[in-house]
Amino acid sequence: MNDDMTGSVTRRQFLTRSAMAAGAMVAPCIIPASALGRGGAVAPSERIVMGGIGLGGRGSYDLGWILTRKEVQWVAVCDLLKSRREAAKHLVDGKYGNKDCAVYGDLRQFLAERTDVEAVLIATGDRWHALASVWAMRAGKDVYCEKPACLTMAQGQMVLETARRYGRVYQTGAQRLSEPHHVFAIEMARSGRLGPIHTAYADIRWRDGRLHDWLPAEPEPPRDELDWDLWIGPCPWRPYNKGYVTGGGWYHYYDFATDVAMWGAHSVAQCLAGLDMDNVSFIEFEYAGPDATLVTRLSNGVKLVLFRVAGSVWEPCQYWHGACGERFDGPEGWAAAADGYSRPDVSSPALLRDYNKVLADYTARTGRSLNHMLDFFDCIRSRRPAVANADVMVQSMNICLAADICEQLKRPLKFDLRRGEFVGAPDANRLRSRAMRVPYTA
Repeated sequence: MNDDMTGSVTRRQFLTRSAMAAGAMVAPCIIPASALGRGGAVAPSERIVMGGIGLGGRGSYDLGWILTRKEVQWVAVCDLLKSRREAAKHLVDGKYGNKDCAVYGDLRQFLAERTDVEAVLIATGDRWHALASVWAMRAGKDVYCEKPACLTMAQGQMVLETARRYGRVYQTGAQRLSEPHHVFAIEMARSGRLGPIHTAYADIRWRDGRLHDWLPAEPEPPRDELDWDLWIGPCPWRPYNKGYVTGGGWYHYYDFATDVAMWGAHSVAQCLAGLDMDNVSFIEFEYAGPDATLVTRLSNGVKLVLFRVAGSVWEPCQYWHGACGERFDGPEGWAAAADGYSRPDVSSPALLRDYNKVLADYTARTGRSLNHMLDFFDCIRSRRPAVANADVMVQSMNICLAADICEQLKRPLKFDLRRGEFVGAPDANRLRSRAMRVPYTA
């Protein structure tokens, strides 16, 4: 064999090929900066993959905002109404410039098939909030669910137990717990700047869920346009009438809705956030007649006023001048907030001097965003409880639903907050749950 030969390859050929291979190994590989999370982009591996269940009304608003967030990739929409799911798909596809958004009419199929979805927005009608949340968490999804989170105390407990068992992040849509003006009022109470709080006021002006009859039957639409049985879900079966479906007509019927909890799901949670509830064991409801303001007393002596006023929810009252307000009264003054405020209301302008400091102290202490949905996204990554987690939801909803039961029975009641039951009132305790229609059960 010639000394210049190595098998059938010359030394020169071997060295040339080796040099080419080495060059290929060190040559730059061009990867888009967006794929690495540079230039303000979020790397695909870091994005939260989301889908939505119920995307009309509030759901479409939430979806539109979420689509502005780079840290989220929206992949699927689910809605009972064909027109709504098509509209939602159009919105998503328009955002991403493709036709990739999947469409579902049945949340069971959606949850079973989309194992890639990490988190879901649930913005169905109230009747589906609790059950959809439970099914989603069992399917391994974190949940952002619009309020009110449940129709009954039993449903709320079901959501809480599921979140704990499956280790899921759950956020109920009491978004004012994350809005600056409300956070300021809450922190003024919580931090002691107003002195020991003796009275808190929660806006419960909305009146719905009181009608116990139902609308006359009309011909059902084609099932691919609306699956009526699925629309009713766990509620008692009622004949189809478009009045339920259009314009939120279902709001008025006890079968599908609540009364105090409709608005109180926000404002009661806001009040509780400013009060020291750690040592509160029970709450007493002082029934004062139909449509009257409902005065309650916590076991620590604080008076919680569930305030009603005649007229529109936007009509001014003596405690706030917008909707969904809360107010805290202490010996050093009072603070209040509601929707549409340019700044919180306070008893003295001096209380506003530390506005920015109060908010800065809150964010430093809690590490939370002053944006409710961003708090949810942060908690998905960190796996810590959200600001309006299932425990927060159950405590506030139990008070709202106890108030509903007080008004149904038309008498004072005492509710044990730790045991989740009325004291010495078996008829009231029977109203803590409603039968759930098969197959729409937990």
